[in-house]
Amino acid sequence: MHAFLIIGRDLAIQQKVNELSENLKLKQLNYEIKKIEDVRSLNKLISLTLDEPTAIIIKDINGATDEALNAFLKNLEEPQANLYFILTSRNEQSVLSTIVSRCQIIRVLINSDGAGQDSKINDFIGLSTPEKFLYIDKLRKRDEAVSFLEESIFACHRKLHNDQENYRLLAKYLTVLGQTLKRIRGNGNINLQLTNMVLGLV
Repeated sequence: MHAFLIIGRDLAIQQKVNELSENLKLKQLNYEIKKIEDVRSLNKLISLTLDEPTAIIIKDINGATDEALNAFLKNLEEPQANLYFILTSRNEQSVLSTIVSRCQIIRVLINSDGAGQDSKINDFIGLSTPEKFLYIDKLRKRDEAVSFLEESIFACHRKLHNDQENYRLLAKYLTVLGQTLKRIRGNGNINLQLTNMVLGLV
């Protein structure tokens, strides 16, 4: 296996990357993939013959667009002998299934039991519409918005199992949050998509 997908949300991910690289005696090379142009740049790099076993570390692969992931897929199917890929993601569900199926999945322990995130989504649901706008105004960066949306979606899923009384509300949140996450991961304007999200929750 020349491709690994490490799933987790804390510093244990980096420890696992280092452990895996050390066990396989791999030189680490960090690379970011967000857009298809990044994949084209990577392809030029790995078209060169590698003299020593090397791991291309791609953190938060879930932040790449679907177009970029589809272009990257060929690299997982036809790796050269000395090349390994170590990908990381907060969760498996946000990565294309075709990528996941070509990787060995490694899950690291998460320190949180999710209670903190459940509390945050409870607080967000309880905010008035103007307060929600103030809340999302703090989410300036794409990774911050993606993290908020992913954690909110997981918290809503957990609440669905225990809060049948608010089933309709939670289902609405899941739909709107999921649509917003997809658009932001697809390189949509962060402020516009979050604004539309709040309006969709009214």
